[in-house]
Amino acid sequence: MKKVVKFGGSSLASAEQFRKVGSIIKADPERRFVVPSAPGKRNRNDEKVTDMLYACQALAGEGEDFGAKLSAIRSRYDEIIRGLSLDLSLDEEFQTIEENLKKGAGKDYAASRGEYLNGIIMAEYLQFPFIDAADIIFFDEKGNFDADKTDKVMSARLESMDAAVIPGFYGSMPDGSIKTFSRGGSDITGSIVAKAVHAEVYENWTDVSGFLIADPRIIPNPVAIDTITYKELRELSYMGATVLHEDAIFPVRKEGIPINIRNTNSPDDNGTWIVESTCQKSRFVITGIAGKKGFCSVNIEKDMMNSEVGFGRKVLQAFEDSGISFEHVPSGIDTMTVFVHQDEFMDKEQKVVSAIHRLAKPDTIDIESDLALIAVVGRGMKSTRGTAGRIFSALAHANVNVKMIDQGSSELNIIIGVRNEDFETAIRAIYNIFVLIQL
Repeated sequence: MKKVVKFGGSSLASAEQFRKVGSIIKADPERRFVVPSAPGKRNRNDEKVTDMLYACQALAGEGEDFGAKLSAIRSRYDEIIRGLSLDLSLDEEFQTIEENLKKGAGKDYAASRGEYLNGIIMAEYLQFPFIDAADIIFFDEKGNFDADKTDKVMSARLESMDAAVIPGFYGSMPDGSIKTFSRGGSDITGSIVAKAVHAEVYENWTDVSGFLIADPRIIPNPVAIDTITYKELRELSYMGATVLHEDAIFPVRKEGIPINIRNTNSPDDNGTWIVESTCQKSRFVITGIAGKKGFCSVNIEKDMMNSEVGFGRKVLQAFEDSGISFEHVPSGIDTMTVFVHQDEFMDKEQKVVSAIHRLAKPDTIDIESDLALIAVVGRGMKSTRGTAGRIFSALAHANVNVKMIDQGSSELNIIIGVRNEDFETAIRAIYNIFVLIQL
């Protein structure tokens, strides 16, 4: 059996954290493929190495001296190496980084060096082979991840290996230059490696013991989620839950490989299991609550709208022509409402309104701003009567006015629209009625 283990930046911020990671890996001989992130913050006032590298590149791009900043980065790594009592020097690597930055290396190259250097240290510490991600993870000419080529090359490279350290976050373009995933992309690397080696489990180690039912900044000490499906996670991630990069789901989902979110600082906690499907019932009717502020609604009214073929397409074309994506489109017999991100829509609102009038010829258009969307997600809702009624009741008792409610046919989630100022109050009310009342 093989396990792929990915460790986040907070898990590798210092020599002390490295030792915790080493103990976790050595505690289970099945943990054989390791994906490290760059060192994160050691304390609240510290700086992430990735951000320090971005700063170096920015200074180099302006022709300014970045030596002091690069020396500070080097000190971070030297501190880890000394703390682990390793016989290792990164002199050549830092010399190469300095030369490449002076030659105009881009942001992707600069940012990737955090994972690259941490991978070298991790491989030396564990006595595992080191594989540069640029040799086995590929992007096409347009900068899109090349999943087929990556899987083919990576699978062949790792097939005969018992263990390896593969730094996260980056790969290479066809010309050999470095290309990174978006921030948090080490999660994606771990998922790709898990698929390539046909892992039994993909363990993602971070600084929390799994997913929480709600945002701890809104709900004090929210209950943790034991098991969540890929579909539930996708819904929550899209609406703001950020423990795992949402694109990390797809490679392992195709292979049916479960993800286990674990806490480096509390390794005995079971964490959260992310699975394709499960017969295990949720502890509560809902699995999680997540949401975002900053939306506006465009309400279109037209008599006999429902009998006009192509009306919805015409309305959405007005948004598409202005490069605006929509979030939700609840509708009635004579009304259709389009929810969009307010910051994307504000500067183009009159252009969109004019286009809707020209294309769809509505009776009236009304725009409402400063709205929030909240997703209440849970596989348990499908078999439970009255979920929407309980939500409405909880919000009414909290004096929250519901601007919109939308439920998909899968009965996996319910989307609620409220005013921005009611956002936190609404989440607390929903959490209380579904979770606190049962504790």
